[in-house]
Amino acid sequence: MKTSVESKFDAYYEQQCKHLKLKGLQPKTIEAYSRAIRRIGGYFKGHVDDLTQNQLLDYFSQLLEISSWSTVKLDLYGLKFFYTHVLKTNWLDIPVIKSPKTTRIPDIVTADEAFQLFASTRKLSYRVIFFTLYSMGLRLGEGLRLQTGDIDAVRHRVHIRNAKGNKDRLVPLPTKTLQVLRRFWGVHKHPIFIFPNRKRGLKNAHLVDSHLDRVVYKLPCKAVVKELKIKKKISCHSLRHSYATHLLEAGVDMLELQKILGHVSLLTTSKYTHLTSHTTQRAGKRINEIMDKFNITWGKIS
Repeated sequence: MKTSVESKFDAYYEQQCKHLKLKGLQPKTIEAYSRAIRRIGGYFKGHVDDLTQNQLLDYFSQLLEISSWSTVKLDLYGLKFFYTHVLKTNWLDIPVIKSPKTTRIPDIVTADEAFQLFASTRKLSYRVIFFTLYSMGLRLGEGLRLQTGDIDAVRHRVHIRNAKGNKDRLVPLPTKTLQVLRRFWGVHKHPIFIFPNRKRGLKNAHLVDSHLDRVVYKLPCKAVVKELKIKKKISCHSLRHSYATHLLEAGVDMLELQKILGHVSLLTTSKYTHLTSHTTQRAGKRINEIMDKFNITWGKIS
């Protein structure tokens, strides 16, 4: 039987989850802020509504010893959300908790390395999603959520829905990518998803009710990079960084690139100038010039 403290915490946690959903936050943010309250609740044995600043300093100091600054910040934001929306009390900032400012230049692949990555990826669905992310500069979640209705073959563009910040945007669709996606869709023929869940196998992929899970793509990408002996920290998101850099090198204007990538601030896009010094010209033609160099092989479907 639950104690009164445990029951009270469960009620608080349920309210936290409801408020997070009603604020229209992204699933990743909802999970992170919910996880923060679960972790903090576990640490303080359910007592989360009367914490002192010294208690919180102890908690975050210990958390930093075993986790990254990113985790510390997420727990801090999650707790602030809890105080503001669930407890409806003033949030006391903890001035000691301030992550160090860092400016990192992301690792990217060259066009040749990207080609090697696609060619060396044995599983067809992985090969196609990696090429899709690179050829349109998408985040992994954006690529996996693509639906047949998002593809505008006439105008050669793709409608990216519910992206970061709950924003939609349109991105150029290279002819080569359209051909690859059409051929891949012909393998499974799901009525909605471009990348349907494979839990029922390839033959029954058209019967599933969800897209592929993002978790399954992180390890294969790293494994291929390791196999190719590329001495860089390359992930699925690196393909997006590579796309942006290659377009700047091809002469695409930074303001246009900002819209394609869905960046709120031009400052975010400008970080790619650390990797290249080229600018200006229309995106559509340049994207096709780059993507036409690739040839996605099919081989045995698995």
